[in-house]
Amino acid sequence: MFDVIIAGCGPAGAMLAAELRLHDVRVLVLEKETEPVSAARIVGLHIRSIELMAMRGLLERILERGRQRPAGAYFAAIDKPAPENLDTAYAYLLGIPQPVIVDLLEAHAIERGAQVRHGAAVTGFEPDDDGVTVELAGGERLRSRYFVGCDGAHSTVRKLLGVGFPGEPARTETLMGEMGLAAPPAEITDRRVHLRPAGAGVYRVVVPAAGVSDRAEPPTLDDFRQRLRAIAGTDFGVHSPRWLSRFGDATRLADRYRVGRVLLAGDAAHIHPPLGGQGLNLGVQDAVNLGWKLAAEVRGWAPGTLLDTYHTERHPVAADVLDNTRAQTALGSPEPGARAARELLAELMDFDEVNRYLTEKISGIGIRYDFGPGPDLLGRRLPDVEVERGRLYDLLHRGRGLLLDRTGRLTAGGWSDRVDHLADRTAVLDVPGLLLRPDGHVAWIGDDQQDLEDHLARWFGKPS
Repeated sequence: MFDVIIAGCGPAGAMLAAELRLHDVRVLVLEKETEPVSAARIVGLHIRSIELMAMRGLLERILERGRQRPAGAYFAAIDKPAPENLDTAYAYLLGIPQPVIVDLLEAHAIERGAQVRHGAAVTGFEPDDDGVTVELAGGERLRSRYFVGCDGAHSTVRKLLGVGFPGEPARTETLMGEMGLAAPPAEITDRRVHLRPAGAGVYRVVVPAAGVSDRAEPPTLDDFRQRLRAIAGTDFGVHSPRWLSRFGDATRLADRYRVGRVLLAGDAAHIHPPLGGQGLNLGVQDAVNLGWKLAAEVRGWAPGTLLDTYHTERHPVAADVLDNTRAQTALGSPEPGARAARELLAELMDFDEVNRYLTEKISGIGIRYDFGPGPDLLGRRLPDVEVERGRLYDLLHRGRGLLLDRTGRLTAGGWSDRVDHLADRTAVLDVPGLLLRPDGHVAWIGDDQQDLEDHLARWFGKPS
């Protein structure tokens, strides 16, 4: 019997498996595909996801396989530089092929001790009071205490669970890829066509497709040529594609992320157009939010409502992402009203406050969970600040909580098996002490030991 079975070994499933293994949870990941996806689409890791990779000691190996890009021009592809002095040590976007990031995260999970089975399609499951029986194609039945669906937009787990997936179906389809241009344009007059430099003579090309399909097959370079000629009057001599893909504008959000012992994460819980490049990041961040909470439940120290906070925290974040992609979609319309709104927003983004707000929204560093009244830092993630022992994130590799104490008087006491303690008067912070959850969000700020213990119990259960 496993502690947790995960359906789907994409970015969310692989990251969740690794997070669970940090706490010695017995994990099996079931991936229906036998081979990696063939489309080498480039995805972007945003600042918050890069921070999470640094928190788990993964960043160096990921940096070796990606390309760093400036952190600006996130929102609706409006070309503005990144705001100065973003509150992060990682103020860049990391472009990396999606199969590469999946392979890296899967290898990381396996190194941590997760089991991964390819060619294992889930066809059914039966929850009961003690666990979940998972059935595979071919009739094999497996048993686990919890079951998580990370099996994508067409999630079998979500459908069998009967969770609603309201939103809008796909109404348009778009081609997107990176390729060379023999005749780069001086100006694009049709707002439906987007050509942006992507380095070394390569351009990111976005153009409407002819219609809506099931997108079962990747597009060809000829598809791009035909659509560019039809809309722009020329194909710009496109050649030598790096990757080609198509996407629709379906936008949906699961009603619930948890039903008893079955949970949803990643695209199984939310889908939206890739505007702003937020999808993969949203799924990885789901996994890091869920991992330590589900592990706490398995290990027996979770407070009664801890696992439910996965939905209450992440569902609003996904709703916000869906809304900002709806807004970006509207701003990309060639209609006069949308064009006027886009021009107005471009003017407003010349104000640092507006540009900063939108950049923090898309990059994930503006997220603040509702932990109740308190300073603005409460509920936010803490950047990778300097501490006496180096960098803060180097202390979070094990996925434990962290008490950062600048007073020298605080203690984690009976929670020391779950929470590390760093007494450091030199830490670059303007608070006396704070408690970090394993996902790097600030759960408490202050200098009172009794108040600290109340919050330790809230997030980390009863003391040993």
